[in-house]
Amino acid sequence: MKNLGICRGGILRVGWPSHQAKSKAPHAKTAYGAPGPQCYDSAVQDLLQQIDLGLRANLYYLSLMSALSVPDMCAALSSPNGQTSGAQYAAWFDQYVAPKYCGNLDGQTCYQFRCSLIHQGTTQHPGSQYSRIIFMEPSGHIFHNNVINGALNIDVRIFCRDVTASATSWITANQNTATYRQNYPRFIQRYPNGIPPYIVGAPVIG
Repeated sequence: MKNLGICRGGILRVGWPSHQAKSKAPHAKTAYGAPGPQCYDSAVQDLLQQIDLGLRANLYYLSLMSALSVPDMCAALSSPNGQTSGAQYAAWFDQYVAPKYCGNLDGQTCYQFRCSLIHQGTTQHPGSQYSRIIFMEPSGHIFHNNVINGALNIDVRIFCRDVTASATSWITANQNTATYRQNYPRFIQRYPNGIPPYIVGAPVIG
């Protein structure tokens, strides 16, 4: 069990009992979980791996919504100002994911779906070319990339893994660019020992 920390000088410190200190130390890769000098992909890969873990655990809502956010994140990492937009989302998707969908799913359509699902919780967007997008869960049969009575049918596992595989390829090609390296330190990641001067001695996401 952890000892609850005391906040002094604006820093929340969380202490480990002395008999646990040695067992926790090997998990810290670098000070406060900061990426090493040659590590410019671990935080993004951590997110992509969690999407796959969600699929394996049948957490399809979480994996799908996270996968739909990946083009935004990649577009922002490659943007000079570290920001993204609907146009940048669509352009990234068109280049890296859309070719796998034979014209049925382009960047604009996916961006519309992303907005409707993440912000309104619906698979129906009034401006979409489809009446709705239907994601198939595992059922022993694969129904994927079909248009049925005006609705687009996609296999949720295939879609999520298409996005994560595309993002992995994109990272490999871009992680050494100046723009990516400029934006990467602001990307969300896990810090096993906290983030000074805010919280130290406990794992945080920031």
